[in-house]
Amino acid sequence: MKVTAAGLSDVGRKRKGNEDSYHIDVEHGLFIVADGMGGHVAGEVASRLAVQTIQEFMRVSDTDSEITWPFEFDESLSEGGNRIQAAIQLANREIGRHMQSQEEHRGMGTTVVTAVVVDDACYIGHVGDSRAYLIRDGELRQLTRDHTFVNEQVEKGFMSKAEADRHPARNILTRAVGSADDLTVDLSETRLKPGDYVLLCSDGLSSMVEDRDILKVVQEKSGSLEEACAGLVALANEHGGWDNVTAILIHAL
Repeated sequence: MKVTAAGLSDVGRKRKGNEDSYHIDVEHGLFIVADGMGGHVAGEVASRLAVQTIQEFMRVSDTDSEITWPFEFDESLSEGGNRIQAAIQLANREIGRHMQSQEEHRGMGTTVVTAVVVDDACYIGHVGDSRAYLIRDGELRQLTRDHTFVNEQVEKGFMSKAEADRHPARNILTRAVGSADDLTVDLSETRLKPGDYVLLCSDGLSSMVEDRDILKVVQEKSGSLEEACAGLVALANEHGGWDNVTAILIHAL
């Protein structure tokens, strides 16, 4: 299955710098969004390092079958799932190494959501609260679960979705790349159909724009992925632009 894609990142209206990073490689079916955190430009460094590490490992593991696998191969996962899991775990290791050598960057980290499209399979790996959505037949469905304090409270039944959306701790992450030596990566696989869209985004979009409005923009701008991404970013900024905002839109043909 062929896909096409476009992406856009914007600093937003409140931040001085953009700590988001993203990568689009249609030829190899690799798409990444990372949302960094940490003072003294450390967030920017973390997200960029994560994207570079994932990109490089996915490239090498795709072309060299004799490489030494950096982590134990999980027989319960597909090859695509193992590749994404290893790539994100390797990014976690590299960020940890960087912090050991750069005192001023201690405490930095990043969210990551990665999609790999192989034939009609879309493999998703993620850590944090950057999201992946599937848009199919006029409906939008979230493919990832947020690794945040409030989302865990919602899942346990201690808090409603409405309460979580207003909670002052709604941005506190429970999992991030660079935050721990032993990192768990959430993985999923979706079979794509012609006409499907997959949206990857940082929380600068999902926290500012309701799902129904994301769907509306994609539907209205379906003739141009670039215009759809621009419309999503513009809407996030119209709603306050409290954070950097990044969106990648992938279209299955």
